[in-house]
Amino acid sequence: MAGPDRRQIEREIDRLRSLSLEELRGEWRRLHQANAPKISRDLLVLGLGYKLQEIEQGGLGQATKRKLATLAKTLRTTGRVGPMPSLSLKPGARLVREWHGRAHIVSVTEDGFEYAGASYASLTQIAKKITGAH
Repeated sequence: MAGPDRRQIEREIDRLRSLSLEELRGEWRRLHQANAPKISRDLLVLGLGYKLQEIEQGGLGQATKRKLATLAKTLRTTGRVGPMPSLSLKPGARLVREWHGRAHIVSVTEDGFEYAGASYASLTQIAKKITGAH
């Protein structure tokens, strides 16, 4: 299957540049109606709910916008998005999780982690102690 004709697309973009605002709006509606996927009612409710929250609360924060822009740039240049950057935990931080109705508190230390009075090199070791599974 052949890809789109690049020159044809460039000519279409040039044509769009010559249109008035109202003509551009008409093109937008035409293209989106012709290619609009069937959207479920639930998805529309979620999308509208998100937009209402965005209007009320100001949308995404600048840090999130920067992270998304970086991910988008990586996707455009490499064709894939690598793993998300790992979380940086500072000594003194406390991690609290509940497992089977019991709260487990892990403290971040200079050398690793502390849980139930013992030192551990990784959170994986602590999770295995708590759950009995890797």
